[in-house]
Amino acid sequence: MSNFWSMWIIVLTTITIVLIVWLLFSNRKITKSGENQTTGHVYDGIEEYDNPLPSWWIKMFVITIVFAIGYLIAYPGMGKFPGLLHWSSVGKWENEVQQAEHATEALYKSFMDKDITTLATDGKAMRTAKRIFANNCAICHGVNAEGSYGFPNLTDQDWLYGGEPEQIRHSISQGRNGTMPAWESMLGTDGLESMSQHLSDLSKGKADDSSPAANQYAMLCAACHGPDGGGNQMMGAPKLNDNIWLYGGDLGAIKQSIGKGRSGQMPAHHDKLSEEKIHLLTAYVYQLSMPVVGSKH
Repeated sequence: MSNFWSMWIIVLTTITIVLIVWLLFSNRKITKSGENQTTGHVYDGIEEYDNPLPSWWIKMFVITIVFAIGYLIAYPGMGKFPGLLHWSSVGKWENEVQQAEHATEALYKSFMDKDITTLATDGKAMRTAKRIFANNCAICHGVNAEGSYGFPNLTDQDWLYGGEPEQIRHSISQGRNGTMPAWESMLGTDGLESMSQHLSDLSKGKADDSSPAANQYAMLCAACHGPDGGGNQMMGAPKLNDNIWLYGGDLGAIKQSIGKGRSGQMPAHHDKLSEEKIHLLTAYVYQLSMPVVGSKH
């Protein structure tokens, strides 16, 4: 907040309180004098007497004014003045977060004593991990972790960088960066069409290895995706010989991926989540793709 707006709030608030006090006491009648006098207001034959307010009512007004002044001294409300108690909503939130983390610290530490495969079969641990996933991962991968356009499905066994515990932990903690270069200028219009069809056939197990597109694939694509389209987890290059697609498997989507390229990023969470939470989340993601809970894929 700038100094101008801080002073604006301070002056405006002060003037408002002063005017309220003046309005209350300048219009106050202490005693009733003589016969009943009216204010001149008449409604449906009923006249309004000009009598003083009850004393308890005046006192309640005074109490609220004193309370307001005391509140503005103790708490922030007068521009940049933080209040004598230095309270803030951010500080309160941070304190509550610290208290919650302290309360759950022992619980998370007990999970750290278990390896990933054992932790993945712990129902209590997985219920806790599911909430961590919902708060940090569901926005991209979905509440059920089934992914969406450009975001991997975590419930199948198709992994870009590997589905073993340490590989999953690295993906969560350090993040991943994937880039598919654009080949439109290299392939040309006809080459892009034939390569798109070749990859579509490859995903269905019907690729013709003697076609011109197969030769182009061997020269341009096999280094990353493998000669048979089996992918490369070291590079994060996806499999092309199955029918699982990150950006869609129809010819139009395949052509877009080849021609224009793709770029994806999994953000690192090592500075957002504690080591204990990453350990728990690793176990949760690991068990999502297990065919049967407790068995290793």
